[in-house]
Order: sequence, then structure tokens, then C-alpha cells
Amino acid sequence: MTKADETLALRARGLVRRFGETTAVDGIDLDLHRGEVMALLGPNGAGKTSTVEMCEGFIAPDEGSISIFGLDPIANRERVHARVGMMLQGGGAYSASRTEEMLRLIASFYADPIDVDWLLDTLGMREHGRTPYRRLSGGQQQRLSLACAIVGKPELVFLDEPTAGLDAQSRIAVWELVRALRRDGVAVLLTTHLMDEAAELADSVVIIDRGSVVATGSPEQISSLGLNDGVVASFHDDVAASELERLADALSNFDVRVRGGNRANEISIDGASSPEIFAAACAHFAANDMAIERIGRHERSLEDVFLELTGKDLR
Repeated sequence: MTKADETLALRARGLVRRFGETTAVDGIDLDLHRGEVMALLGPNGAGKTSTVEMCEGFIAPDEGSISIFGLDPIANRERVHARVGMMLQGGGAYSASRTEEMLRLIASFYADPIDVDWLLDTLGMREHGRTPYRRLSGGQQQRLSLACAIVGKPELVFLDEPTAGLDAQSRIAVWELVRALRRDGVAVLLTTHLMDEAAELADSVVIIDRGSVVATGSPEQISSLGLNDGVVASFHDDVAASELERLADALSNFDVRVRGGNRANEISIDGASSPEIFAAACAHFAANDMAIERIGRHERSLEDVFLELTGKDLR
């Protein structure tokens, strides 16, 4: 085994998973190292959940291989699960159990768990320690599920939308916990629909669509994919297709591409954001009585690239 192999917490090669005639996962490769946070992104139905469930050992791939610390997660289920924490998308606790007793029960399964009192305080769950799981709010259930996932000091953690339904303060607390896990050398595979969360936490990002990887790299690398920076303008009213065509004609002397923005009231002009392009665009908007809310240089974000690469069928 090479030194690089020793740092791998998870390796997946050529994962394929079919449900009847539908191929949910189609040839996905993943490499997740110790002390690294990987964000797995994709629209609903892209294959994220099936990919994670295969990596966790809950379902077997139809093709391909998975290694968790060099072990097959199905053939070596007990050895793998002793080193892994999992926060599922829903559930994960007995409905009648109280918050503190549930967390202490999970902690009792491990030789050297995190201090339960500290974890309750860190996640703001101390005052809900005697509240049954079914009486917790959605956000409180999320925090308890996260606590159960990490209380055993795992070496690899699967977090499925860990901040869904959380308020701003709770979300920040979860982010700090994820950063602490990374500092301690824990590998984290994170799924989220929040692009700012992925950009803030992830060392590497894998974007999948229709079961296949469409982009991979650091958040900065993915944000730089595709088109150059350009101009984005927003208006009081939604932009009609005819307006896009007229603006494209007005800017035909420039090497730019005119398209609808990420929102219905936006126009993006992809290409160089020179003063001449600004002036020509503003002149066109004024001549056509298009009331501008904002116009400025458009620097592509992770969300911009995500929207460009995924979900075309939905749109």
C-alpha cells in the first residue's frame, strides 16, 4: 500500500446502481482522504442518496467497488461501522426516547466516545435533554441526529443535509463541528443543497447529474469552470426572450454571449466586463425602457456553475 493509499478513507470506482430500467448511478468514482471534507452535490434525483447508501454499505452496487479504510463495507460491515458515523436524512432515533438518553445509549456502544454533556451544550440541546425525540422540532431532531453520528469519535462521517431546517445560529454551530472534525483528521462526506455551505466547508466538491459526475475539484476550481466573468443586470420585471434577442443584436460587435440569468428578472452577458460593454448594455436598456435594479460585474460562484451543469431537464 502506498502512502497516498494510507490516507484514503473512502475509495469508490465505477459505481453503478440500477432500479429496474432506471440507472440511478452510472459509473461514479470517489476518493475521500482523512482530514478532508467532500461535498456531494446534485439536484433531487441525481443519484446522491443511492451513492451514499452504497458507500455506507446499506445497498450493494450492481457494478463497481467500494473500499472504506481498505475494507468492503458490506463484507466487513461490523468492522467498517465501528469506524464510521452516519447522519441520515430522516429519523435515526427511537421516537419515544429522550434526547439525552438516546445520545448516552449511542455513546455506550463505543470504547472512547465524546463527552455527552459537552456535545449537548455545543449543539444547544441541554435544555431539551428530557424531551422525547418525537416532540423535538425538525431542527432539534437534526442536531440530535448529528450528535449521534459523531459521539463515537468516528474516522469517517456521512452527513446527509446536516443543516436542513436549522436556524442561523444552529447552522454556524454545525459548521464549527464539521471544521473541528476535519482538524481532528476525520473524513467527512457531506451532501447539501446549500451552495454556500459547500463553498464554506468543502475541500473538494463532486457535482453529479443524472447519475454521473459532471464536475469535480475544489470549490474555487469548479467556480472557475466554463464561461469567463461578465456582466449581470437585474430588473423590476421578468425578462422576455425577445429582450434577450434584442440585446444580443445590440452587442453583436462584442465577443460576448447573452443569456437569461439564474433568476427570471436577470440577464447575464458572459465575456469581458469592459467599460464599453457596460455602456452599450446600459444604452440599450435605457432606449427600451428597461428599469434596472442593479448592474455590475458578474463573478461566477459555485451556485452559478451548479445551475449551469445540472437540472436541465427540470428547467
